[in-house]
Amino acid sequence: MLHLRVICPTERTEQVLGALASQRGATHIVVLRDVAVHPAGDMVEADVAREAANDVVDALNELGVAEDGGMTLVPVETVLSAAARKAERDVPGDPADSVVWEELLSRTREESTLNGLFVAFLTIACLLAAIGVVTDSQITIVGAMVVGPEFGPLAALAVALVRRDRRLRRRSILALAVGFPIAMGVTLAATFVVKFFGWMDVVSLESLHEVDFVYKVGPISFVVALLAGAAGMLALVSSKSAALVGVFISVTTVPAAGFAVVAAANGEWRIAGLSSLQLAVNLLGIVIACVLVLWVRTRADEEFEAALKGISRFVDEDDDADKDDADKSA
Repeated sequence: MLHLRVICPTERTEQVLGALASQRGATHIVVLRDVAVHPAGDMVEADVAREAANDVVDALNELGVAEDGGMTLVPVETVLSAAARKAERDVPGDPADSVVWEELLSRTREESTLNGLFVAFLTIACLLAAIGVVTDSQITIVGAMVVGPEFGPLAALAVALVRRDRRLRRRSILALAVGFPIAMGVTLAATFVVKFFGWMDVVSLESLHEVDFVYKVGPISFVVALLAGAAGMLALVSSKSAALVGVFISVTTVPAAGFAVVAAANGEWRIAGLSSLQLAVNLLGIVIACVLVLWVRTRADEEFEAALKGISRFVDEDDDADKDDADKSA
């Protein structure tokens, strides 16, 4: 379940309580009068089943709570309550399959922000990839895959496309469009320094055998990107962060960028082009897979809701028929 805390003006508290009371997935509703200082007002708390979180947030947004006050949603690990169990049973769906859009938007928005930390991690990842190329080391390439933070903006871009959030779309594109050139530029400068001091023994990248898979782009590269993107988005919406490590190791996004830089510095433009193509294929495949996962999950929820409404309507009609028969018998 999720714990909801609402700060609202005093004159709107009854509307908020009414909105929560009308939601079958909300329980443990508590109101504290005049305890909020900034913004001033009342505080309302409730525990909400994950399956009902979107409906609860939409109902509160219609009341303007986010503009005049505020809402906070945090996951609750353990709830011992018959009322909570009833709230979860009354709401259709399964908690593990529920996409809480505000939670997902908040998480991806944070991970797609262009800042010094994002650029630093991406630059370090590209440098590790370049070292892996120069030393023909698969382990170093895998390290670059894990360190790279590029999945955050890619997932955010997919969420922005599905939710039609222009601000998040601009934020994620900006992070990728600025972060990668900076990281690759620093890596290029470092590669030239290494070549100047004679620390780079590779005469031709064609002679590499351990890491040549990075620039060998093909249909399988796109399939791997699709599978990794799907797994990554499923991990995000289900909060199973452990699966993200496997996603990072599956794709050669950052290694392809590092390989392209080293190849360009070595004057091997064919390999640089293939590596750049590998980078593009991975970026595109991940975004497409993330969009498809979100679209399928949304459609599945809608169809499930429609099916339950149909069953409820059938049961209600059956109850009405039983009542009519009972009236006639009387």
